[in-house]
Amino acid sequence: MGKVNVTKRGNLYQYRFEIAPQGGVRKFINKSGFKTKQDAYVAGMKAFNEYMNTGKKFSPNTCSYADFLDYWMANYCQINLRYNTIEAYKSIIKNHVKPKLGFYRLSQIDTATLNDFLTDVFLNKGVSKNFLKSIMKVLKSSFAYAEDGVGFIKHNPALKIRLPRYDGPDEDPAHIFTPEEIEMIFNRFKNSHCIYYAFLTAYYTGLRISEVFGLTWEDIDLENKKLTVNKNIVEKNQVGGTKHRLIKGQRTTVWYFGPCKTKASYRTIDIGDTLAAALKEFKEEQEIYKEQYGDSYIKHYAKEVLNPYTNKPETKIVDCIAEIDVALPEVHLVFIKNNGAFEGNNTCKYPFKVIHYELGIPCRFHDFRDTHATRLIEAGADIKAVSKRLGHSTIETTYNIYVRVTIQMEEEVVSKFEDYADSLEIAIARKPTESIS
Repeated sequence: MGKVNVTKRGNLYQYRFEIAPQGGVRKFINKSGFKTKQDAYVAGMKAFNEYMNTGKKFSPNTCSYADFLDYWMANYCQINLRYNTIEAYKSIIKNHVKPKLGFYRLSQIDTATLNDFLTDVFLNKGVSKNFLKSIMKVLKSSFAYAEDGVGFIKHNPALKIRLPRYDGPDEDPAHIFTPEEIEMIFNRFKNSHCIYYAFLTAYYTGLRISEVFGLTWEDIDLENKKLTVNKNIVEKNQVGGTKHRLIKGQRTTVWYFGPCKTKASYRTIDIGDTLAAALKEFKEEQEIYKEQYGDSYIKHYAKEVLNPYTNKPETKIVDCIAEIDVALPEVHLVFIKNNGAFEGNNTCKYPFKVIHYELGIPCRFHDFRDTHATRLIEAGADIKAVSKRLGHSTIETTYNIYVRVTIQMEEEVVSKFEDYADSLEIAIARKPTESIS
């Protein structure tokens, strides 16, 4: 075993090498169809080296970090991580990690090399602290898998890497909408009903953007004023993994129903009279438009497909005009346009540009969630109830991430202590000029 033989069969060449015997019988791997002897030999040596490395396309001792990142992505990330996380990791690896570190051997990289890399990105790329944390997460996760997951390295060089120092407080992109800002936003979009009712739902429930646009009418019990979160909406690239439109007018993205973020994210919450009445109006309006558009109205259907990476079933959303009969279960998405068209999270892209540039309000869709949580806490709502409503696993998550301290809450802290101190009737020292009777 260990020698690659090349022989000619007719006008073509084949390679052949011996592998481990099974049950005392000699076994071989061979492949034919090569035009030249050299082509067959090169392919045979590549296959032999892969066999000697038990199926891996490289040797752990000699592979480059770039090759290992591809291995990590295919064998861990694409199986265990969510689609959006995978796409973010791919972008970071392609644009930042591989150009600077990819050519080094995996076993060659040490902590100093990784710290130098992070410093270089910090100084020369001008990225935010949060983005640099994302880069560091890719480094830590990939090297942790190399050490603990597959044993390719003995020590993890990313364990002790540190972020460069950023002056000033940590970034917090959250913006708590004031009552005046909320009024401006809803007045601006009162005639764009898909956007208006999506914003209203987020503001009154604190749902995440993928939860809002993943809602179907079956999830909303208007009579009992209950709303159930049991899925997310996920956008995936359909053609070649690119977000660009390859053919003018043709979409390269499709929408899927995905699992909720965490186990605690599956929940049923109460909704108030205002939201219930508004959604009832929106549903009745959709029925009118459905009748007016007739056969050209766009309907949506659930198609069960297999995830190409995990080979597990998932639900793809397909659409078609009402005139065509489709042998699939229909999906009644809530936030659609007048003609039935569904754009998912992309519905908000232009409106948020309007809010930012026209209304002058800093914003993200998540700010509706932050505002909802903060106003509940301000009003004295029980933190456990708020945490459950938001779909958090722990109360700490609610406190540390989503509930921001407002001016009103800060002032209340001082006034409450003043009230407490006054109740003790603590004697205040007189000024030296005051007489003592």
